[in-house]
Amino acid sequence: MAPPPLDPLLTRLHSALVESPPGRSVWVALSGGLDSTLLLTLAAAACKETQTPLKAIHVHHGLQTAAETFEEHCHALCMSLNVPLTVARVSVQLTGQGVEGAAREARYAAFAEHVPAGDVLWLAQHQNDQAETFLLAALRGSGIRGLAAMPYARQWNGVKIVRPWRDAPKQSLERAARALALNWCEDPSNVETHFDRNFLRHRVVPMLGERWPHGQAAFAAAASQAGEADALLSEYALEELATLRLGIEQLDAVALKQRSAPRQRLLIRIFCQQLGVPTPPRKRLESLLSQLDAGVDAQVRVAWGAAEARVWQQRLYLLANRDPLPAWQIQWDGRAPLKTPLGEMSLSVESKAPLIATWRQGGEVLDLPTRGRRDLKRLLQEANIPPWERERVIVFWRESAGCTPRCIAAVYSPSRLCWQAAGEKVAWHDAHNVNESWG
Repeated sequence: MAPPPLDPLLTRLHSALVESPPGRSVWVALSGGLDSTLLLTLAAAACKETQTPLKAIHVHHGLQTAAETFEEHCHALCMSLNVPLTVARVSVQLTGQGVEGAAREARYAAFAEHVPAGDVLWLAQHQNDQAETFLLAALRGSGIRGLAAMPYARQWNGVKIVRPWRDAPKQSLERAARALALNWCEDPSNVETHFDRNFLRHRVVPMLGERWPHGQAAFAAAASQAGEADALLSEYALEELATLRLGIEQLDAVALKQRSAPRQRLLIRIFCQQLGVPTPPRKRLESLLSQLDAGVDAQVRVAWGAAEARVWQQRLYLLANRDPLPAWQIQWDGRAPLKTPLGEMSLSVESKAPLIATWRQGGEVLDLPTRGRRDLKRLLQEANIPPWERERVIVFWRESAGCTPRCIAAVYSPSRLCWQAAGEKVAWHDAHNVNESWG
């Protein structure tokens, strides 16, 4: 006798609950469709057994008139299950990635805003969704990471995202929903085949199924195998990256250039993941790889999206884009802390008169003890501060009646470096001691 249609699905939920952090809430992303309606219904039963706090979040995209109906359904369902519901109304910004991509971006932004770090978010995606994602990735020419499609679980913004039914076929969810006599909302956009995923779902996959009945399961299995291979490659790459690291954001460009091109691409991709920056597109990546052996004095910059790579003094830097520095100049009494647009600095300067603090502009000169007058530019070069960081150096000036302001010190906060004129006293402070810096 075949098992009831609910048993395999409940078993998967209980397995997911075992892996959930104790004392943390499980959230269900509730759209109002069959899949998420069923997930919340069975999650309510599973979480009640284990006394796990359960919550739901519905993202109102506002893209169609039916959106209000979805929200009403979610309210009614959550009320019947006694599950707290958060409704996040978002504005979908179309910025070139298409409606589907923009809606997904807005959805995840809502998750980041409302689901606390440490909690778990369950998504109702299933085996059919996995097969479609695999096919879409293949059609885009994606590498092994893209072909791995949707992972079963991953950490994201401090939240653990889990797809408990990723390997369950859609038919099993439909049978379970019918067995429970559930009501759900049908999204009108799901039948619009001008969307790539819907075209695959309604036109391509059924035709493939006529010839290969188990095709969707095979595609999903291929995605799982790609995921395993990607995870294994990542492990090897992390071990190798440890031998190339020269700093938090730096790799040995010369040593990296000695690797094969496929190995270079893998190492840079994993390094980007480590730093939380997007991976460069193929053309930008090839441009970067071709310049790894740039001369010591060269300043290579390759930018993409919200990130950039630089090659300088035979080091490769991977950086997230930063906003331009605002105009800034203040009078300061020399007492810690110093408030700057980059945050507070635990710094003090002994001075009987107010000082002027501002960004480095270029042309500053310091009269150093034992070394005499030195250009700040040369001092920054000697300290190997990258050119793009030098604008973040803060310079202190002292004004005297009838005299031109005199540059008395300069500091670079990330490395706690300080250059100071003879007779000046600058100190960095922390919770337990004071570190004096002498030029």
